[in-house]
Amino acid sequence: MTSDYKKNLPAYAVLIPALLVFFVLDLMVGSVHFSWSRTLGCLLGNGDCDPQLATILFKFRLPKALTALAAGAALSVAGLQMQTLFRNPIAGPDILGISSGSTLGVALFVLSFGWFFGGTTLFSLAGSWGIVLAAWLGAGAMMLVIVLIASRLKDLMTVLILGLLISSALFSVVNLLQYFSNESSLKLFIIWTMGSLSSTTGDQLMVLVPSVVAGLLLSLFSAKFLDAFLLGERYARSMGMNIKVAYILVFASTSVLAGSVTAFCGPIGFIGIIVPHLVRKFFGSPLHLNMIPASILSGGLLMLIADLLSQLPGSGSTLPVNSVTALLGIPIVIWIIFRNKKMGAI
Repeated sequence: MTSDYKKNLPAYAVLIPALLVFFVLDLMVGSVHFSWSRTLGCLLGNGDCDPQLATILFKFRLPKALTALAAGAALSVAGLQMQTLFRNPIAGPDILGISSGSTLGVALFVLSFGWFFGGTTLFSLAGSWGIVLAAWLGAGAMMLVIVLIASRLKDLMTVLILGLLISSALFSVVNLLQYFSNESSLKLFIIWTMGSLSSTTGDQLMVLVPSVVAGLLLSLFSAKFLDAFLLGERYARSMGMNIKVAYILVFASTSVLAGSVTAFCGPIGFIGIIVPHLVRKFFGSPLHLNMIPASILSGGLLMLIADLLSQLPGSGSTLPVNSVTALLGIPIVIWIIFRNKKMGAI
């Protein structure tokens, strides 16, 4: 364990400064540009911080950057756990339908409020905790369905295909809910489905960040179980591992991580698939106590990069972050598929 950490110190020495640099850069870039010195001075609490800069920085850009860090970390660790649990290299919250389950949970909760109350702001009436709880329940239910399928069908590719089919079915249900919803709720829900990091308020961050931290702590507690799952469930049982406890920990962690991000940022794809592979390539350690921290940092960095690209620096336009992560992720997924001729092995 110690030798793995020492071996990975050069990678961390590059990753952590890069994360800090892109975090500050994300605060600088936008419709109004600020210099490094002004941005850092305001962040460090210098007395000459411009009021306009302070308002833009602390009310809009800082919550967005923190949301990017939380979303990237959460989706990356959720994807890592699912790839280990199902021993499938392209398993992830979006591929296996976990994000779709969260979306359905949010749709049932939010659009039903629109039916009963005639339309309102997406989160104001429903409440942040109500939204995130609905997303957790949706993600957990989908996770349970996939695991039950996997317990009966040993062919991992078949499980993956069924996950995609169920995900499509859930989106069909969401489309039906949208069809019968009122115009106000429908418009807000469609914008939400595009994926956004900028719509998270300070109050919602007070729900998102603790939820993500809780999910990450659960993943660290399940690290030894995940190491055993790398060699299969039968091996894990032979090592005396309590399979039920292991599944509960992984279920809870994945549901909280994927559900929390989906609740406040919308369905964001591909981050949970590609980051674990990048971490395996550049860190090389299969132990999850090494993989999880590396995934947290790498996922946060990649999401900050996606957020910067979505803002089209200098144009004043903003793209849906989900489109950017797809453009970044699809080539890597294609590379993963060609590299892994045998899809059952990570």
